[in-house]
Amino acid sequence: MIRISHLQYLSVLGVLCAAIWLALAVDPYERSTWLLENVLVVVFVALVAGTHRIFPLSRISYTLLFLFFCLHALGAHYTYMRVPYDAWSQQLIGLSLSDLFGLERNHFDRAIHFSYGLMLAYPIREIFIRIANVRGFWGYFLPLDLTMSSSMIYELIEWGAEVVFGGEASVDFLGTQGDPWDAHKDMALASLGALISMLLTAMINLTIQRDFAREWNDSLKVKGVEPLGEDSIIRMLHEADDDASKS
Repeated sequence: MIRISHLQYLSVLGVLCAAIWLALAVDPYERSTWLLENVLVVVFVALVAGTHRIFPLSRISYTLLFLFFCLHALGAHYTYMRVPYDAWSQQLIGLSLSDLFGLERNHFDRAIHFSYGLMLAYPIREIFIRIANVRGFWGYFLPLDLTMSSSMIYELIEWGAEVVFGGEASVDFLGTQGDPWDAHKDMALASLGALISMLLTAMINLTIQRDFAREWNDSLKVKGVEPLGEDSIIRMLHEADDDASKS
């Protein structure tokens, strides 16, 4: 069995990412919207590339990040509300997805928010486990929690971009398409995607991890019997006084 290193695998995905990104960077629907959509992407890709030696992720995580990047690059090229998936489905299968499912708006942005949770929750879980050393219940809840909160932060970024820049570019960036509950639905879909990802991960681990139940139970046991808050402050002050008296 031929195995390639994480660096080789990431290099292949990096070349594919660059090729796809450059192809979709040519003549986007609206250049200013494309720039807004890609600011965070450039930062994120640079972060992944810059940490690959000291903190290489699994091939699964890299693959999920790559797939999400490709979907986002496609949405940035057309702007999310104008991705012509209906025309593509009619060419491929002779059916309109909007007519088939009774859709009244372009739902590509909805699919991306769902994909955000579905595809990024696992890499986030890997980071939590390897850095924060979380186990059991918290190894599934915290990735879900961070995915939900980061989805909310992105909605705030969209709102801020609209306030600061205004104009057609910010409208395309927001992509609400007249739906006053757009942000709420986007966050709900990202949360649903992350929940599905963590449930699938838990099911797989339940099947193959021998100490799954013990690890889960141990993670929910009380580790510190003494309360924190003001009690903790008093203890630290007493410890500081003791250290000062000894010196």
